Amino acid sequence: MTSSRSLRSPFAWLAGAALVAALAFAAWQRPAVAAEDAVVIPPPVLDEKPVAGVEKAVFAGGCFWGVQGVFQHVKGVTNAVSGYSGGDKDTAHYEMVGTSTTGHAESVEVTYDPSEVTYGQLLHVFFSVAHNPTELNYQGPDQGTQYRSAIFFANDEQKKVAEGYIAQLGKAKLFPEPIVTTLEPFKGFYPAEDYHQDFLTLNPTYPYIVYNDLPKIENLKRLFPALYREKPVLVAEAKS
Repeated sequence: MTSSRSLRSPFAWLAGAALVAALAFAAWQRPAVAAEDAVVIPPPVLDEKPVAGVEKAVFAGGCFWGVQGVFQHVKGVTNAVSGYSGGDKDTAHYEMVGTSTTGHAESVEVTYDPSEVTYGQLLHVFFSVAHNPTELNYQGPDQGTQYRSAIFFANDEQKKVAEGYIAQLGKAKLFPEPIVTTLEPFKGFYPAEDYHQDFLTLNPTYPYIVYNDLPKIENLKRLFPALYREKPVLVAEAKS
């Protein structure tokens, strides 16, 4: 379950302007420590070999709204889709995943051009600004195994690069607590419901987004100026 279900409910914003205003006021009254802070870390020593064409990577780091939003602002990313990974197709639905019994994690499938951004650079962003890799089965206000920190590696090279980077960061001791990110073999990715796609861009004043996710975009812009792009690549545009 999640302690922020009322703020994350896909139907809460339909309740009317008064409720939204109340939620916004409540969000601003919450302590600042709820928002995840960025951590300045070095890039991975080991990276993927150059390849032609596009590649895909799947990351889980808490609520997919913010993770998707971050990668949509990364140069070289051609699409970033919110969805579910780690469980079976028949349980890849928001309400079922929310029970923490499906094996799924809220995930983002990132399609990228390796000639513009590498897998290692995506990992750099993932560990630095997209989420907090030291929180076990929760992320900020959200709790449950569906919010775990995980990398679903598609091949041995992705596994090797991710494994090496986790070891590198652990040895550097730049995080206050041990990294708990799991490396899980990719079994499938199932896109989330349409109302979850592009949520950050489409709902910039939604209290949960304002408080938990917009700071991540600002951190990306500040810490990764060479990778940051102002106009995000949206799922809606990729479909058109």
